[in-house]
Amino acid sequence: MTVARQLIVNADDFGQSPGVNRGIIEAYERGIVTSASLMVRWPNAPEAAAYSRVRPDLSLGLHLDLGEWAFCNETWIPLYEVAALDDIVSVADEVSRQLTAFRRLVGKYPTHIDSHQHVHLREPVRSVAIGTARKLAVPLRHCSPEVNYCGTFYGQTDEGLSLPGRISADGLIRIIAALPSGLTELSCHPSVANDLDTMYGSERIEELKVLSDPQVRAAVADMGIELRSFIDPGTPT
Repeated sequence: MTVARQLIVNADDFGQSPGVNRGIIEAYERGIVTSASLMVRWPNAPEAAAYSRVRPDLSLGLHLDLGEWAFCNETWIPLYEVAALDDIVSVADEVSRQLTAFRRLVGKYPTHIDSHQHVHLREPVRSVAIGTARKLAVPLRHCSPEVNYCGTFYGQTDEGLSLPGRISADGLIRIIAALPSGLTELSCHPSVANDLDTMYGSERIEELKVLSDPQVRAAVADMGIELRSFIDPGTPT
């Protein structure tokens, strides 16, 4: 028997800036976003958390924020660093602080965990993140077999070269059409403004346009793909 295809559309970086907050809210209210991940360290995190408290159907995860790096002159340079990524004690302390901050802001535990620039995929961050996710009994991006992960809706290469076709309506529809059976999380980064000092800026505005495009939602329905949430992956949104 063929297993149905189910899709969680998760917006990363909630709380990082006013533009990101407004973009994620718009993509949730008018588009196909069903979930978001909160960056608790940023000044606009309380605003994002407040929105989630009045919209409990929006599943909210913890976007672990241990630093950000940009590719420049053939090498990666830090824009900021929160913890020493090779020090398991430093990482564990920071993850614990961010989880505590999440509970204080949101009033409950996260529905899922992921990380900024996927830093949790390398040790020792990986072990700390896996341990935290297991204690909470929530999915960890890339590390939970029950949820496939798709990160190809992204308008740049790893080195920051532009890939505009990836973040067009046709590009997203092609990505969704190729999804495997079962439950998949697709990450995105919508924003209404380029208000961050980051490699990924104007692309966020284009992502918002695509995620809110009626033809994308229609294509999802036509393909028989059910939009889900981390709150209850078995319940359509």
